[in-house]
Amino acid sequence: MMATEPRRIAVTGSSGFVGTWLRRKIEEDGRHVLLPILSRGSGDLRDVEAVVAAVKGARPDVVVHLAAIAAPPQARMNPREAWEINVVGTLNLATAVRDLAPQARFLFVGSSEAYGGAFSDQRYPLSEEVRLDPRSTYGSTKAAADLLIGEMAYNGLQALRFRPFNHTGPGQTASYVVSAFARQIALIEKGVQPPRIQVGNLEAKRDFLDVRDVVRAYLAATEDDVKANGDAINIATGRLVQIEDILRQLLDLASVRIEVEIDPTRYRPNEIQAASGNPERARQRLGWEPEIDLATTLQDTLNYWRGQIQ
Repeated sequence: MMATEPRRIAVTGSSGFVGTWLRRKIEEDGRHVLLPILSRGSGDLRDVEAVVAAVKGARPDVVVHLAAIAAPPQARMNPREAWEINVVGTLNLATAVRDLAPQARFLFVGSSEAYGGAFSDQRYPLSEEVRLDPRSTYGSTKAAADLLIGEMAYNGLQALRFRPFNHTGPGQTASYVVSAFARQIALIEKGVQPPRIQVGNLEAKRDFLDVRDVVRAYLAATEDDVKANGDAINIATGRLVQIEDILRQLLDLASVRIEVEIDPTRYRPNEIQAASGNPERARQRLGWEPEIDLATTLQDTLNYWRGQIQ
């Protein structure tokens, strides 16, 4: 599945968590030209003129659209900003690519949050054919942008729509559950925090991936024999892991004994108890499957935070 010629790969959000790992992967691969566009301080997705200038300057063969309001709490607190960036910004970028670089493929990175209420049907793992029924501001914006790109692909945009499930790894902020646990453990090991880890609801089950596996999927979609026909593609393992089990594994890696304390401010009932995705389409279309096991991901994430706590 090798591209015959080097590709000019423009990446939005290249300075973010996933973007950083994608940038590393492209640079390590060495076959393609990485073009960060519309990153912090270099243009706003809401500014049509800035978007047009970025696409003109990049002359991309591929656009990987990662930039977004990506944290659900941030989207919930600033819904107008989330809709403007995640939906209108995506429209601005996709339109510019369609009009100025029609030969380029547009890889839209959405979210499994777009499925929302579909998970309540308990038909795990979910395939891409199930309805989108988002239950959060973030999920709604991602679902809307997903449908937008699907419509534009039907009308000529060369695109794929990714729906990645929970992914984590070294470098993720403590706004997300695995990284939040790992950071607290690192603080405790350094003596900065008492030997008690504060947690919220541990009952939920999710489909966890390593970010390094996720970016391999995105890079695989740049290859010549992958058709950019507008399809949606889950990036998932197809397996459920309970949050409590992740915490237990991280505590087993800790160098000190740690007590678990429920923090009422962190505790929120989970409307969606379990969420996992069917990865079969990614296997068939991209030749992709996850390679990094959860134990390695957790160890690497904890080690990252150990290096951050001075």
